[in-house]
Amino acid sequence: MCGWPLLLLWGLLPGAAAGGSGWPFPHRTLLDSEGKYWLSWGPRGGRLAFRLEVRTAGYVGFGFSPTGAMAAADIVVGGVARGRPYLQDYFTNANRELRKDAQQDYHLEYAMENSTHTVIEFARELHTCDINDKSITESTVRVIWAYHHEDVGEAGPKYHESNRGTKSLRLLNPEKTNVLSTAVPYFDLVNQDVPIPNKGTTYWCQMFKIPVLQEKHHVIKVEPVIQQGHESLVHHILLYQCSSSFSASVLDDGQECYHPNMPDAFLTCETVIFAWAIGGEGFSYPPHVGLSLGTPLDPHYVLLEVHYDNPTYKEGLIDNSGLRLFYTADIRKYDAGVIEAGLWVSLFHTIPPGLPNFRSEGHCTLECLEEALEAEKPSGIHVFAVLLHAHLAGRGIRLRHFRKGEEMRLLAYDDDFDFNFQEFQYLKEEQTILPGDNLITECRYNTKDRARMTWGGLSTRNEMCLSYLLYYPRINLTRCASIPDIMEQLQFIGVKEIYRPVTTWPFIIKSPKQYKNLSFMDAMNKFKWTKKEGLAFNKLVLSLPVNVRCSKTDNAEWSIQGMTALPPDIERPYQAEPLVCGASSTSLHGNACLKLLLSFVVLGGALSPRSVCP
Repeated sequence: MCGWPLLLLWGLLPGAAAGGSGWPFPHRTLLDSEGKYWLSWGPRGGRLAFRLEVRTAGYVGFGFSPTGAMAAADIVVGGVARGRPYLQDYFTNANRELRKDAQQDYHLEYAMENSTHTVIEFARELHTCDINDKSITESTVRVIWAYHHEDVGEAGPKYHESNRGTKSLRLLNPEKTNVLSTAVPYFDLVNQDVPIPNKGTTYWCQMFKIPVLQEKHHVIKVEPVIQQGHESLVHHILLYQCSSSFSASVLDDGQECYHPNMPDAFLTCETVIFAWAIGGEGFSYPPHVGLSLGTPLDPHYVLLEVHYDNPTYKEGLIDNSGLRLFYTADIRKYDAGVIEAGLWVSLFHTIPPGLPNFRSEGHCTLECLEEALEAEKPSGIHVFAVLLHAHLAGRGIRLRHFRKGEEMRLLAYDDDFDFNFQEFQYLKEEQTILPGDNLITECRYNTKDRARMTWGGLSTRNEMCLSYLLYYPRINLTRCASIPDIMEQLQFIGVKEIYRPVTTWPFIIKSPKQYKNLSFMDAMNKFKWTKKEGLAFNKLVLSLPVNVRCSKTDNAEWSIQGMTALPPDIERPYQAEPLVCGASSTSLHGNACLKLLLSFVVLGGALSPRSVCP
């Protein structure tokens, strides 16, 4: 493309950041662990511009990869050689062989080299319509980076050895406009010396008392406080509002969540007020919204739930991680709320093995939103951010929005979901949810490398399909979720009868003979799953009636619950709009006993809480 301005600066400058094209780069992150490679980026009309600041006098490489590896990657290499700048568009094939792209789609805007650093700025279209380029969307992007102490020669770039890496980013996340003053007060909700068991998954719960405030305040930013070296150990953190009608002695010691010895007070903590997941940064509320503290309706006690992921079963780990909350007495116009939507976490969320693409759906039904919003806010609520959450088999998540049978703009999506990178997506424009709307959290999974069933559950080897919606004004609705009928799932594999009344968990199959006295989990694993059977099962599950939860902040349910049939107009998969070349792209917690009892309700079992819960 002609007419792109190019600025070139070289010489002995004191720092790498000196000089530039003058364009703003609102986003900035360190890509390596040694502080040698910084990436900045930001929108430039319909394009995206990048700035690389790298501690080298040779070439710098940057690109996009479907997996974070070199295969099938879109790569740009640049630098300053003998006083002249260069920028070259490359790609790799499936065998990681580097080739120069016949269509050069990266445009150099600025280059600088001094005795220690190389800085280059360039831009490209989001969608180039070059088969060797990767489109940049609102989904997670796995960027790859490399550098070398020598510039590119006639034979191309030399091998970078260990000077390379990958990082998942969301390049089109809207800019964060509000910068906090250093004088803004904060308080920490941080675990103290938690012993991490040598097992794969641990959920640790610790209750905290919110600092006493004499008047209403707003939390305006929340940051993770992750112990150094534990960045991969702490997988996600949820913060819940609790009842205040218990002894403060529960503040003394934390406990494993969902354990029989967990204090009863922990079970009063049902309302999610904040969520953070691995790879995410701090979250700033919009200038007109804050998380309310200091009034009778606000949390006085909170429960911090931390999910520790220890797949190598390391011993002797001690953690001190949590959250930091910044707050102000300068009250904003609206109080923020959180709704957990999707599939409620249950073994009845089933995914067969050996499938490259299996789809699950969690429904926030129109009946639930109709009742809750009509009672609380008939004019609707306004969503400003969404966190999409799944586990290791997750490949893509979409939060779909329907009104009167017509599909609206997606609330949020990530078609390249990365288990190790989950953060709140700021919506470019707030989206209103009205009474009678309905939402579908749609998750794609890949179980091609698994030989046994994948179940909904808490472990990272189990699965989830959840959306956390940040919205205003706050209403009395915390969870809007569903789970498909289990008996019709079992009928698919030939189950005819289970033992009733249900007194064991998992419940036991009575007939036919090949499954007699097996748990429903063992029966599902015994079934011979083929790709054809898996696809047929997926089609069945998506059409089944669903059991619905529509929960208030005090653990009570709105009257809309029980089995609900899905209207036929929402059973179709989401159809993505075609890309336009050169255009910009537009529970978890909860009373484990309650979940078990609700599951038994689906089965028609007759159980009292005392017969299941200790």
